[in-house]
Amino acid sequence: MFSLNSSHQYFLYQGHCDMRKSFDGLCGLVNSELKREASGGEVFVFLNRSRTHIKLLHWEHGGFVLYYKRLEQGTFATPKKEQLSWTDLVLMIEGIQVQKSRQLRRYQV
Repeated sequence: MFSLNSSHQYFLYQGHCDMRKSFDGLCGLVNSELKREASGGEVFVFLNRSRTHIKLLHWEHGGFVLYYKRLEQGTFATPKKEQLSWTDLVLMIEGIQVQKSRQLRRYQV
């Protein structure tokens, strides 16, 4: 069951990741490269060199969960920041890239 939501914190690994890595290898990257505790309840996002595969590592009650998606065409957009919001993650997974956004002001009469 997909139990991720906006209450979690999401961290993008800035390097490229070997997608053969599983739970222990990804936990090692989290501990050594990101300097975070993998079992802290945060979600860690990993991309391969060509940005066609994505893995999400998450600690839930009782153990780790690994989410994996492989694109048949296209690539995942990579935000420049290390910490992602829920919206950033959803847009990235769905393949939506925001080029420019502008919020209009509303005036009350």
